[in-house]
Amino acid sequence: MYDAVIAPFLEFEFMRRALVGACALAIAGAPLGVFLLLRRMSLTGDAIGHAILPGAAIGYLVSGLSLPAMTLGGVAAGLSVVLLAGLVARVTSLREDASLAAFYLVSLALGVTILSAGGSTVDLFHVLFGNVLALDEATLLFLAAASTITLLALALIYRPLALETLDPGFLASVSRAGGPATMAFLSLVVLNLVAGFHALGTLLAVGVMILPAASARLWTTDVTRMTLLAMATGALASAAGLILSYHMNLPPGPLVVLTAGAWHALSLVFGRSGGYLRRLAPRRHLEA
Repeated sequence: MYDAVIAPFLEFEFMRRALVGACALAIAGAPLGVFLLLRRMSLTGDAIGHAILPGAAIGYLVSGLSLPAMTLGGVAAGLSVVLLAGLVARVTSLREDASLAAFYLVSLALGVTILSAGGSTVDLFHVLFGNVLALDEATLLFLAAASTITLLALALIYRPLALETLDPGFLASVSRAGGPATMAFLSLVVLNLVAGFHALGTLLAVGVMILPAASARLWTTDVTRMTLLAMATGALASAAGLILSYHMNLPPGPLVVLTAGAWHALSLVFGRSGGYLRRLAPRRHLEA
């Protein structure tokens, strides 16, 4: 057990860096994933994750693998797509989900084109799938800062965000905080997806945000418990994926997401609050 699970992290610094970075992403991303799930915006996170690609690609072409340039480019692109999708939904008959899907597809194609025109296959692979085993000190500090900012900001907007998610009509009748809370929430989603892009790439960063949250929803309906369970699941999936990557000599990012996916598959069957076996069990009279 020691050689298989603990020794890789004690012997190799790059494994410790990868573990800290992946856990930081999972712990900060899980609460965001829970609210995306409850607001029926799970695919919005995936769309925003793809939308940051052209900004990150332009930052790469200007400054190479520069953390500030790629981060600023990704944040700018992500926020632009979110704002444009909201604007289109308000001035046309197109719904926000449809406009977001259109913008994210264009952004993804544009980002791949930019990278293909000015980079190489290796550069494209790095941007799309990341390399969590190659996190340097600056990137690790950025991931930690992004996670800290996310958790502190969520603590500040938690009440209006929860009310706007669960009972928007009531919040609208007593406060105007719903709109600012939603915009702050979407900004945090963009920030975390940009942070995740540096470790897991644009295609996989949303995995540690949505999969743990979706799994937690199958075990409990309490938002606080759901959030804590999603955070723990994301951290454990990150550690397990890195260990599997070390022993199997396979890319760590996909294995982290696949590990979270395996737990989700088990939750679909055994989950106590919506799993398959739970729905087959006889219920008490008038039980929901």
